[in-house]
Amino acid sequence: MYKYILFDLDGTLTDPGLGITNAVMHALKKFNIEVPDRSELYKFIGPPLLESFEKYYGMTEEESQLALQYYREYFKPYGLYENTVYDGIEEVLMALKSQGKKLILATSKPEPFAVEILRHFGLDKYFDFVAGATMDEKRVRKADVIAYALESCGITELSEAIMIGDREHDVLGAKEVGLQCIGVLYGYGDLEELEKAGANYIAKTPEDILKVLSGNE
Repeated sequence: MYKYILFDLDGTLTDPGLGITNAVMHALKKFNIEVPDRSELYKFIGPPLLESFEKYYGMTEEESQLALQYYREYFKPYGLYENTVYDGIEEVLMALKSQGKKLILATSKPEPFAVEILRHFGLDKYFDFVAGATMDEKRVRKADVIAYALESCGITELSEAIMIGDREHDVLGAKEVGLQCIGVLYGYGDLEELEKAGANYIAKTPEDILKVLSGNE
Protein backbone atom coordinates (compact mmCIF):
# COMPACT_ATOMS: atom_id res chain seq x y z
CA MET A 1 0.00 0.00 0.00
CA TYR A 2 2.71 2.49 1.00
CA LYS A 3 6.31 2.86 -0.16
CA TYR A 4 7.33 5.56 2.32
CA ILE A 5 6.69 5.25 6.04
CA LEU A 6 7.24 8.39 8.15
CA PHE A 7 7.70 7.85 11.88
CA ASP A 8 7.48 10.30 14.75
CA LEU A 9 10.19 9.75 17.38
CA ASP A 10 9.01 10.64 20.91
CA GLY A 11 6.12 8.43 22.03
CA THR A 12 6.25 6.41 18.81
CA LEU A 13 9.71 4.83 18.52
CA THR A 14 11.01 5.63 22.00
CA ASP A 15 9.62 6.53 25.41
CA PRO A 16 11.43 9.77 26.29
CA GLY A 17 9.36 10.52 29.40
CA LEU A 18 12.14 10.59 31.97
CA GLY A 19 14.61 12.67 29.95
CA ILE A 20 12.11 15.24 28.72
CA THR A 21 10.44 15.76 32.09
CA ASN A 22 13.81 16.03 33.84
CA ALA A 23 14.87 18.68 31.33
CA VAL A 24 11.59 20.60 31.70
CA MET A 25 11.92 20.46 35.50
CA HIS A 26 15.46 21.80 35.18
CA ALA A 27 14.23 24.70 33.05
CA LEU A 28 11.24 25.52 35.27
CA LYS A 29 13.42 25.48 38.39
CA LYS A 30 15.36 28.41 36.88
CA PHE A 31 12.07 30.33 37.02
CA ASN A 32 11.45 29.14 40.62
CA ILE A 33 8.68 26.82 39.48
CA GLU A 34 8.58 23.45 41.23
CA VAL A 35 6.57 20.59 39.75
CA PRO A 36 5.81 17.91 42.37
CA ASP A 37 4.21 15.43 39.96
CA ARG A 38 6.28 14.46 36.92
CA SER A 39 3.17 13.27 35.06
CA GLU A 40 2.01 16.90 34.84
CA LEU A 41 4.82 17.45 32.35
CA TYR A 42 3.94 14.59 29.98
CA LYS A 43 2.00 17.18 27.95
CA PHE A 44 5.41 18.55 26.89
CA ILE A 45 6.13 15.32 24.99
CA GLY A 46 5.38 15.77 21.31
CA PRO A 47 4.45 19.43 20.75
CA PRO A 48 7.07 22.13 20.07
CA LEU A 49 8.65 23.19 23.38
CA LEU A 50 8.39 26.96 22.92
CA GLU A 51 4.67 26.58 22.35
CA SER A 52 4.32 24.44 25.48
CA PHE A 53 6.23 26.82 27.78
CA GLU A 54 3.99 29.65 26.61
CA LYS A 55 0.77 27.63 26.75
CA TYR A 56 1.20 25.86 30.09
CA TYR A 57 3.23 28.39 32.08
CA GLY A 58 2.14 31.67 30.50
CA MET A 59 5.67 32.59 29.46
CA THR A 60 6.38 35.43 27.06
CA GLU A 61 8.18 34.63 23.83
CA GLU A 62 11.43 35.88 25.38
CA GLU A 63 10.95 33.80 28.54
CA SER A 64 10.13 30.66 26.58
CA GLN A 65 13.29 31.12 24.50
CA LEU A 66 15.27 31.30 27.75
CA ALA A 67 13.44 28.24 29.11
CA LEU A 68 14.36 26.37 25.93
CA GLN A 69 18.04 27.19 26.51
CA TYR A 70 17.79 25.88 30.09
CA TYR A 71 15.97 22.78 28.83
CA ARG A 72 18.77 21.98 26.37
CA GLU A 73 21.37 22.66 29.08
CA TYR A 74 20.12 19.45 30.73
CA PHE A 75 18.75 17.54 27.76
CA LYS A 76 21.83 17.50 25.54
CA PRO A 77 24.25 15.84 27.99
CA TYR A 78 21.75 13.84 30.06
CA GLY A 79 18.09 13.80 29.04
CA LEU A 80 18.73 12.61 25.52
CA TYR A 81 19.89 9.26 26.90
CA GLU A 82 17.16 8.95 29.57
CA ASN A 83 15.05 7.21 27.00
CA THR A 84 14.00 3.67 26.03
CA VAL A 85 12.93 2.00 22.78
CA TYR A 86 9.40 0.61 22.94
CA ASP A 87 9.20 -3.19 22.98
CA GLY A 88 8.51 -4.49 19.50
CA ILE A 89 9.55 -1.35 17.63
CA GLU A 90 12.83 -2.68 16.27
CA GLU A 91 11.04 -5.77 14.97
CA VAL A 92 8.54 -3.50 13.17
CA LEU A 93 11.34 -1.46 11.56
CA MET A 94 13.17 -4.64 10.56
CA ALA A 95 10.03 -6.10 8.98
CA LEU A 96 9.30 -2.93 7.01
CA LYS A 97 12.86 -2.72 5.70
CA SER A 98 12.70 -6.38 4.64
CA GLN A 99 9.58 -5.47 2.60
CA GLY A 100 11.59 -2.79 0.78
CA LYS A 101 9.90 0.19 2.45
CA LYS A 102 11.70 3.54 2.75
CA LEU A 103 11.65 4.66 6.39
CA ILE A 104 11.82 8.36 7.25
CA LEU A 105 11.97 9.99 10.67
CA ALA A 106 9.82 13.13 11.00
CA THR A 107 10.13 14.72 14.43
CA SER A 108 9.75 18.13 16.06
CA LYS A 109 12.88 17.34 18.08
CA PRO A 110 15.99 19.16 16.82
CA GLU A 111 17.55 17.10 14.04
CA PRO A 112 20.99 16.68 15.69
CA PHE A 113 19.31 15.26 18.83
CA ALA A 114 17.13 12.92 16.76
CA VAL A 115 20.13 11.64 14.81
CA GLU A 116 22.02 10.96 18.06
CA ILE A 117 19.06 9.14 19.65
CA LEU A 118 18.70 6.83 16.65
CA ARG A 119 22.44 6.20 16.65
CA HIS A 120 22.55 5.57 20.41
CA PHE A 121 19.83 2.92 20.21
CA GLY A 122 21.08 1.37 16.97
CA LEU A 123 17.97 2.34 15.03
CA ASP A 124 19.75 4.58 12.52
CA LYS A 125 20.44 1.65 10.19
CA TYR A 126 16.72 1.35 9.43
CA PHE A 127 16.17 4.95 8.33
CA ASP A 128 16.75 6.37 4.88
CA PHE A 129 16.33 9.98 6.00
CA VAL A 130 16.00 11.95 9.24
CA ALA A 131 13.89 15.11 9.23
CA GLY A 132 13.81 17.13 12.43
CA ALA A 133 13.42 20.65 13.72
CA THR A 134 16.12 23.25 13.22
CA MET A 135 17.97 24.36 16.36
CA ASP A 136 16.61 27.89 15.95
CA GLU A 137 13.05 26.45 15.97
CA LYS A 138 12.30 28.05 12.58
CA ARG A 139 11.27 24.60 11.32
CA VAL A 140 9.45 22.96 14.21
CA ARG A 141 5.75 22.63 13.28
CA LYS A 142 4.96 19.02 12.39
CA ALA A 143 3.53 19.96 8.99
CA ASP A 144 6.72 21.85 8.14
CA VAL A 145 8.91 18.92 9.22
CA ILE A 146 6.84 16.47 7.16
CA ALA A 147 6.90 18.77 4.12
CA TYR A 148 10.68 19.08 4.46
CA ALA A 149 11.00 15.26 4.64
CA LEU A 150 8.85 14.74 1.55
CA GLU A 151 10.70 17.39 -0.45
CA SER A 152 14.13 16.12 0.61
CA CYS A 153 13.24 12.57 -0.40
CA GLY A 154 11.64 13.62 -3.68
CA ILE A 155 8.23 12.20 -2.72
CA THR A 156 5.52 13.76 -4.88
CA GLU A 157 2.93 10.96 -4.95
CA LEU A 158 1.39 11.52 -1.52
CA SER A 159 -0.75 8.37 -1.66
CA GLU A 160 2.49 6.36 -1.42
CA ALA A 161 3.42 7.83 2.00
CA ILE A 162 1.90 7.63 5.47
CA MET A 163 2.74 9.24 8.84
CA ILE A 164 2.81 7.36 12.16
CA GLY A 165 2.67 9.20 15.49
CA ASP A 166 1.15 9.32 18.95
CA ARG A 167 -0.14 12.91 19.28
CA GLU A 168 -2.65 15.15 17.54
CA HIS A 169 0.24 17.20 16.13
CA ASP A 170 1.32 14.19 14.07
CA VAL A 171 -2.19 13.65 12.71
CA LEU A 172 -2.90 17.32 12.01
CA GLY A 173 0.54 17.85 10.47
CA ALA A 174 0.05 14.86 8.18
CA LYS A 175 -3.41 16.06 7.11
CA GLU A 176 -2.09 19.56 6.42
CA VAL A 177 0.38 18.25 3.84
CA GLY A 178 -2.00 15.65 2.42
CA LEU A 179 -0.87 12.40 4.07
CA GLN A 180 -2.87 9.75 5.87
CA CYS A 181 -1.84 8.98 9.45
CA ILE A 182 -1.74 6.05 11.85
CA GLY A 183 -2.23 7.12 15.46
CA VAL A 184 -0.56 4.87 18.05
CA LEU A 185 -1.99 4.35 21.54
CA TYR A 186 1.09 3.11 23.39
CA GLY A 187 2.66 6.60 23.44
CA TYR A 188 1.44 9.82 25.05
CA GLY A 189 -1.76 10.52 23.15
CA ASP A 190 -5.10 8.80 23.78
CA LEU A 191 -7.85 7.51 21.51
CA GLU A 192 -10.03 10.60 21.93
CA GLU A 193 -7.18 12.96 21.00
CA LEU A 194 -6.18 10.95 17.93
CA GLU A 195 -9.72 10.38 16.65
CA LYS A 196 -10.65 14.03 17.18
CA ALA A 197 -7.59 15.06 15.14
CA GLY A 198 -8.73 12.72 12.36
CA ALA A 199 -6.35 9.74 12.45
CA ASN A 200 -7.13 7.39 9.56
CA TYR A 201 -6.06 4.31 11.49
CA ILE A 202 -5.36 3.41 15.12
CA ALA A 203 -2.63 1.01 16.30
CA LYS A 204 -2.78 -0.15 19.91
CA THR A 205 0.66 -1.79 19.81
CA PRO A 206 3.76 -1.59 17.61
CA GLU A 207 2.75 -4.92 16.07
CA ASP A 208 -0.58 -3.38 15.02
CA ILE A 209 1.35 -0.92 12.82
CA LEU A 210 2.33 -3.84 10.57
CA LYS A 211 -1.29 -5.07 10.47
CA VAL A 212 -2.51 -1.63 9.41
CA LEU A 213 0.18 -1.28 6.75
CA SER A 214 -0.56 -4.73 5.33
CA GLY A 215 -4.28 -3.96 5.18
CA ASN A 216 -5.13 -6.51 7.90
CA GLU A 217 -6.10 -4.09 10.66
